[in-house]
Amino acid sequence: MRIAYVSLHWPRTRHSGVGKKLNRQIESWQAAGHEARLFMHTSRYEPAADLVPAEVIPYDSSGGLRAELARSRAARRLVDAVRAYRPDVIYLRLAMYVYPVHRLARIAPLVGEVNTNDLTQHEELGKLYALYNRLTRGILLRRLDGLAAVSRELAEAPAFAAFRKPTRVIANGIDLQQFDPLPAPANSQPRLVFIGSPGYVWHGADKLVSLARLLPEIQFDVIGYETLPAAEPVPSNLHLHGYLTADEYRRILAQADAAISSLGLHRIGLQEASPLKSRECLAYGLPLILAYRDTDLHDLDCDFLLRIPNTEDNVQTHAEAIRDFAYRMRGRRVDRAAIAAIDQAHKEAERLAFFQEAIARRKGAGR
Repeated sequence: MRIAYVSLHWPRTRHSGVGKKLNRQIESWQAAGHEARLFMHTSRYEPAADLVPAEVIPYDSSGGLRAELARSRAARRLVDAVRAYRPDVIYLRLAMYVYPVHRLARIAPLVGEVNTNDLTQHEELGKLYALYNRLTRGILLRRLDGLAAVSRELAEAPAFAAFRKPTRVIANGIDLQQFDPLPAPANSQPRLVFIGSPGYVWHGADKLVSLARLLPEIQFDVIGYETLPAAEPVPSNLHLHGYLTADEYRRILAQADAAISSLGLHRIGLQEASPLKSRECLAYGLPLILAYRDTDLHDLDCDFLLRIPNTEDNVQTHAEAIRDFAYRMRGRRVDRAAIAAIDQAHKEAERLAFFQEAIARRKGAGR
């Protein structure tokens, strides 16, 4: 197969979680004997050298109507570039509609990847964008030949199920062979680590301040944040490291007894997820605190996962459980065999099979 992978609106950088995911998927498809190319429709605010390998279609995002017109012109160039590539199938990371990306469906079977419930998440962008998204999302969704959802919750959500598209649940994965488990440290006081990005309310980084105050005997390392403005001054046992490269944050992970995954998915109406950063922490061997249902790990009975509720007050109600877990995990690392379900290899084989099904359906329909 010749696969065109399309990413809209955002620059995907080499060190970002999404950028790594895109790269790993394409490399996996190529290793399986397929041809694949990423087409990145993106604003210009990241240096080109930092972007993942792709055919980049940039536009200027200075704000207002001018920026939206530039975004649309770039989308037109994107469609032309994909058409010139002559793919057998197009894999689109679903995002807010921009004219005329629906024309991708005229080129080849179009499969969309669902990573979030856009109806709730786009409310964070304000009333105007939320309304625009509600009015236009069907333009793409009605034309899809299939949906690949990263969770069962999203696959079954009315926001997508209403379109009655063939759907496959394929959670986010990680190539376990690329990660060597880190030796467990010998901490007298436990250290917990959190990796996130500013501006994403579902990461729940603000909750770590309350947790650090409740657990002064535990050290917290927070990667990705230089400040937590609503919580200044932060407690002395909470250390903000800002943005770090993979090598830099690996050194901090090596000092940690366990990791904390996203704490605020309830804020965007979700109960289930498969975050990439949580998988990276598990791949390095770190036990994990989860505040949601993990698509791959929900049936796993093990002592290196601590599950807490997906509620606004989850760290307050479960601070003692978190403290006890942190102490129990000192000197421990994850059983690699137990987390085989998060490995990317079988996930990409399943995705490729889904692509073949979409191609066969399109041929069978005579489209």
